Amino acid sequence: MSPHAKGALRPDLAVIADHVEPGARVLDIGCGNGDLLAALTEKGCDARGLELDAANVAHCVGRGLSVMQGDADTDLVYYPDKSVDYAILSQTLQTTRRPDLILENLLRIAPRGFVSFPNFAHWRVRASLLTGGRMPVTRLIPVAWYETPNIHHLTIADFRALLAERGITAERAWFFTGGKASRQRFANLTAEHAVFLVSRG
Repeated sequence: MSPHAKGALRPDLAVIADHVEPGARVLDIGCGNGDLLAALTEKGCDARGLELDAANVAHCVGRGLSVMQGDADTDLVYYPDKSVDYAILSQTLQTTRRPDLILENLLRIAPRGFVSFPNFAHWRVRASLLTGGRMPVTRLIPVAWYETPNIHHLTIADFRALLAERGITAERAWFFTGGKASRQRFANLTAEHAVFLVSRG
């Protein structure tokens, strides 16, 4: 991967790209504009995407990426068991109708998965609710509550609880604040964004 390409990735996508082995088969669910797919393809991976937004699909195809239009809530059931090495949900889980079922499908399609999401328990979100009594508008939630694609507002603690409930292992986790890596300790309070590598192991 060229330094320029790696530097252009969002921090969560850069972590994922760094930890997927060259040559791996990857499905990026909710692949957006295809930046991660392009980085993984450049790394020698067989990387494919599923994306709901038609404009993003067209943009990805125009970049020469393998992307299909589809809805994670309804279309993942058609993917065969263990059809890829990694399945990825980058800032997608909180936009789905049933995140728990999406996570189950993620680990049916692949033995390991990356999941990233904004942490709604970050202290700025808490402070906004406490002092103003309104849903916050922040760097990671840049639009008003009625415009946001997020339909579930999960926290790092919520996600860990879901993993425990479903018998899913968190192999590794990374946390970010202001686009920079933040500490593991008190991440539910201090991190704006989380990335988990999960498996059934």
